[in-house]
Amino acid sequence: MTTPTATDRRLWLIAFAIAVTVALVAGLVASTGEVPGWEQSIFHAINDLPDWLEQPMWVFQLAGLLLVPLVVAVIAAAFKQWWLAIALVIFIPLKLLVEKGVVKQLVERERPGTTICGYDADNPEAFDASCAHFRGDVPLEGLSFVSGHAIIAWGIAALLWTVLPGRWRWVPVGIAALNAIARVYLGAHNPLDVVGGGAIGVAIAALLILAVELIQRRRSADG
Repeated sequence: MTTPTATDRRLWLIAFAIAVTVALVAGLVASTGEVPGWEQSIFHAINDLPDWLEQPMWVFQLAGLLLVPLVVAVIAAAFKQWWLAIALVIFIPLKLLVEKGVVKQLVERERPGTTICGYDADNPEAFDASCAHFRGDVPLEGLSFVSGHAIIAWGIAALLWTVLPGRWRWVPVGIAALNAIARVYLGAHNPLDVVGGGAIGVAIAALLILAVELIQRRRSADG
């Protein structure tokens, strides 16, 4: 991870502020427990995409697995990007703390199977599966806001932005975007779940980048 310039620092501070704002707005909307009509329309527009996309979408959603930051950290260490590797490892407990310990304690909104299609665990036989497409055995109930997959995918994309050159920076961003789309396409999340998750991932990554920059500056001053 390279040392950001003063301009870079300002940009990451702005990125952090925007990401927190987006996460807060998404959380406020989701905190009602309902899915607004406009969000349902976005959900169906993505969820109704052709079935032949299921396999590639299933692959892209893997980018949000909890193991992925560790895999990327190992690759970063192999290229002697030590600070990036450390940041990726630290990202995991921070993600769990913010997602499980904060957000899901404050916002209780369930998955599309329940919020959009009315799944009832006490009466599963009455569930109308034609309401939407639920692919790959995604759960129909349980807390949905925010998407942990989106937190991870967008957090990794933000951290890799600091080291990848030129157009290569956009590769993990594209993967993160496809990961978010995939989670909605598969029926696992409502749109604001992935938007809020992505924002939280960027916010955590921005804090880590700024923390690394501060440590590096202090070490340079002491040296």
